[in-house]
Formats: sequence, C-alpha cells, structure tokens
Amino acid sequence: WRVALLEGGGHEFTPRSQQLYTCTSTGLEMYAHETRLRYLGGTSNHWAGRCRPFTASDFAVPPPVDVPGWPISYSDIEPYLAGAMDIVDLPQGAQFHAINEGLDGGEFEADRFLLSPPTRFAQKYASALEDTPGLDVFINCNCVDLLFDEGAGRLQAVLVSDYDGKRQQVKARNYILAMGAIENARQLLNSGSLAAAGVMRKDGLTGRCFMEHLNIDMGTFILKSGEGTDPRQYFTTDAFVAEYQAGKGNVQAAVLADVQTYGRTAEVKHFLENLACEMGVSSKIEFVAKFSCPGDGVISTLIEQFPNAQSRISLLDERDELDVAKVNVNWVLSDHDRHTIKCIGSELAKQFAATGLGFVKLNDFVYDTSLPLKLSPHAHHMGTTRMAASAETGVVDADCKVFGTDNLYVAGSSVFATGGASNPTMPLLQFALRLAEHLDQKLRLQHGAAA
Repeated sequence: WRVALLEGGGHEFTPRSQQLYTCTSTGLEMYAHETRLRYLGGTSNHWAGRCRPFTASDFAVPPPVDVPGWPISYSDIEPYLAGAMDIVDLPQGAQFHAINEGLDGGEFEADRFLLSPPTRFAQKYASALEDTPGLDVFINCNCVDLLFDEGAGRLQAVLVSDYDGKRQQVKARNYILAMGAIENARQLLNSGSLAAAGVMRKDGLTGRCFMEHLNIDMGTFILKSGEGTDPRQYFTTDAFVAEYQAGKGNVQAAVLADVQTYGRTAEVKHFLENLACEMGVSSKIEFVAKFSCPGDGVISTLIEQFPNAQSRISLLDERDELDVAKVNVNWVLSDHDRHTIKCIGSELAKQFAATGLGFVKLNDFVYDTSLPLKLSPHAHHMGTTRMAASAETGVVDADCKVFGTDNLYVAGSSVFATGGASNPTMPLLQFALRLAEHLDQKLRLQHGAAA
C-alpha cells in the first residue's frame, strides 16, 4: 500500500513548531506545552521507557461512573503484545516482572513491568522512513483542517500548511489522526465540515473524558529496622478494586539517597536544601519549597482517573499562526477519584503496619477529601476520543473509526475508554498494530485498491 506520513514538525526540535502546542489550562495544572514534543518521533524523544500492558480486568470491570467502559475485551488486543514489545525493543518472550515481593494483605501485589532502552522512534526507524517502498514522509507539514464530504460520508482531504502559509490538500482513501490526545481532539473539533455534518456535535464527547494518571505525594514512611532500602513497587489487586469500588493504582515506596534537585540552579538548590535538612528545618520552609531529605521514605503513585465528561479539551476563540483554533485543557477530578486516592493511601498504611514492614504517615489531604489535593501529572494524556459502542457514549468505534465517517480513524491513547494504572505506551502500540491490520484487511476487501 502507499502511505503518506505527515509530520507537523521537522527532524529536530524548533521553538516555532513547539509553540503550536501552546494551550491554556483552567483546571489542575498539567504542563501540556512542556510534556509533549512536536517533531519527528514525537514525545518518544523524551519517553522514560516504562512498559506495562493492560490486563483483562481493565476491560472487564466498568468504571463506577455515568459513562461505560470498553466495548471490546482484552482478548481483542492481546495478540498484538509481542509486536508492541518488538517496537520498543523489549526481548521477545521477556516476562513483565516484579522487583520486590507483594504485601500479604491481598490488596497490593508486586508491580510487574519492563523498561525499554528507551526507544526513540525517529532514530530507530530512520532507515525505514527513508527507504520503505510506498511510504512518503513529509516534514513541516501541518494539518490545519479536515475536509468532510457529508454526502459521501467520507473525509475527502486533509488541508495542510507549511510555516510560510502555503496550503495544499492531501487526499487518500483512509486517514488516521495520530497526534496525541490533545491534538486529536483539537483537529476534530476544529473541522467546520465535520461540525456542519453533525459528526462533531456540541453535545458530543469529542474532547471530553480527558484523563491523566495521578502522581500523588502520599506521604512518608519509616521502615522497620533490618528492612532493605531498595525501592518497592506495588499494584492494586482486582480484589482491592472490587472491595472498595475504586480505581487501580501503582505505588512506589523509595528511600531517598540524596536531595532531588533539577534545573539550571540545581547545584545551588542542592546545597541549600541539604543545609536545611542538616539543620532540621526542611518542614518549616515548605512555603518556599517542598522537598525530601536523604533517608526520608517517600511514596509516589500512578493512579487511575475515571472518565469524567467535565474533564475536557475545548476550542478557544484565539487562533495560532496557522489559523487553527487554540485549545483550553480543563483537567478536573471527581469524587470517585478522591475516593480511589483515599482508599489506596489508607490501605497501604494499614498493610505496612500489619506486615511489620514499617509505618506510613499520610498527608492530610489523602484521607481528608475536603482539603485541596496536591498532585502532579504523569503526562499520560488519554480519553478525548474514547472508544465506545455508539456515538452517544464515545467518539470512535471498536475499530478506532470516528462515528459518522467511513474512512477517518484515530490512533493513540485518546481512544482509551478507561486509563487503568498502566503506562499507556504498550497498550496504545497494541491498538496501533490492531488498526493497521484492520486497514490492511479493509483495503484487500476493496479489491487491492491502492491506499
């Protein structure tokens, strides 16, 4: 088949390309501009490499909210795990393994994961992008509109622009948006022809149910004398989820060997923060900077956020230099999410004490849900074009095709109906491979017509 890959950025990072990702935020702070990279290879250019696939329960257990879970089962993506592992350079047959024992109470098992080198897609596939017959790669080629033919029920072209404002239509039999959860929703919402045809409705779910993984500063812990200080990673069991009607979560408990500092002034901050730790006044200057001292046991998380229609991407009246509407991200949590955080924190503290591992001091906002929550995002953007059984509850169908169209598809974690507590790279690659197979079969049924 013939394939055209349209990349909005170039071969390297440029401020001009990156600024097209600038957006506003009216909800929780989530650093959307800094965490995404807009050049060939995308955000894989600074991906950390942690890989953990979804499990059967991610698909089988619906979220306790007013939108449904997945319209497919785990078995629909499981066959593509080996291919996804190959893409990110994980050895074939390698088992997702734990680095520690689980907790005995039944609520937390040892987390199982693998680490990619990590793979930088542009570098790994440079030769393939250059030499593959039938593949044409266009850089600095920005999508500025999706042109939909209402009568035919098909996308007829993508309107693209370079940075000098030169525009051109690109036509194909099938189209895939693979721009990340914010940009996928932005492009769909920005299309006037999709809106005029009723494919993108004001009361629809495009842009809604934006999800992140929650990195909560749960508190601190002290290990019992004799316990090893290596990091421990735990994952909530299906029994925990069922008992508490809560989301899933990964919890990491680590004893710091040194003060953690970053940025241009890291050396100065490192000196001052170590001095504060030595003087025992670190807790008294939290209004200036919050940090942990060497020897402190800190608890961080990667916790599931349930789909929530009020957490959303929406268009602004302001437009960027290519005349595409800018977006606002309103990242908000629900009471269900606070319940999950409270249950994970409380149960972890109980299990540390019950097993004799140590003692946990939770931050007040973990168990007192009336207090403002202190958290940071993991830059795992999900859910804005969620998969569903119908347009009433989602944006794409089980084949990742946009409802109301015959040839417009979406790839990436924006199609996630729920986010679980697994890093999204592995499952989104499984979905991409599944979509590629679907399109190959579709084209073959169309008598081998060129894509």
